[in-house]
Amino acid sequence: QVQLVESGGGYVQPGGSLRLSCVTSGNISTNYIMGWHRQAPGKERELVARITPGGATYYDVPVKGRFTISRDYAKNVMYLQMKSLEPEDTAVYFCNANSTITPEFRYWGQGTQVTVSS
Repeated sequence: QVQLVESGGGYVQPGGSLRLSCVTSGNISTNYIMGWHRQAPGKERELVARITPGGATYYDVPVKGRFTISRDYAKNVMYLQMKSLEPEDTAVYFCNANSTITPEFRYWGQGTQVTVSS
């Protein structure tokens, strides 16, 4: 069974930093676009950042310049380094993987809570 497991969330004051990790298991291929999504209470889930198998990255405008997405293929781990965190960043963050060969093959983690507050 393919599984994605997030970790690294928690409480942090405005201006602080956190690093989220997503560990993959099962038969997931390196030919997947991976990314981070977040969902705040009462709001739609939104894409935060994504990275292609070739290393190309995309960031949503509110996090651009503050967040960095990366992937370690040898360790099967994807990271989201978050700096200069703001209260608006408070949400549950989800790890996602989508096949570039078979689009209907997509997987989600259970999520990790990030709370930015004084």
